[in-house]
Amino acid sequence: MSSTTVRAGDREREATADVLGQALSQGYLDLGEYESRLQTVYSAQTDPDLRALTADLPVAELRRNDPRRAAARVAAARRGIHLHLAAYATMVVVVLTVWLAVGLGTGSWYFWPVWPILGAGIGVAAHALPIRLAFPACPGLTAR
Repeated sequence: MSSTTVRAGDREREATADVLGQALSQGYLDLGEYESRLQTVYSAQTDPDLRALTADLPVAELRRNDPRRAAARVAAARRGIHLHLAAYATMVVVVLTVWLAVGLGTGSWYFWPVWPILGAGIGVAAHALPIRLAFPACPGLTAR
């Protein structure tokens, strides 16, 4: 072993095992080859040993098509919509409260909150609709 060879740690072994698992689930490896490579992963001592186990696999493609990555994107989109809706609901309550206080105090009942509610509602729709169209099969993005 040369002095420039870097030893592999548990983190590197787990990352390589994860790539092999993705390759198995996406059909790049059969079960026998996966098991053989996985055994080699946990006995590997250096980073080059680990890289050799994934050298013939399209690692970038595996990561791009990883179902966990897609699930994380959907979860982030859901959180963004939920935060936007919460802010919108808060704004609606505030403007309605101000309108009611002004109406009770002055007797002027012009319903001006329609304008900020409508404007912000368009913003919420402009946020939610593209996400809904981008993830049409995601049950978490449908109305509950």
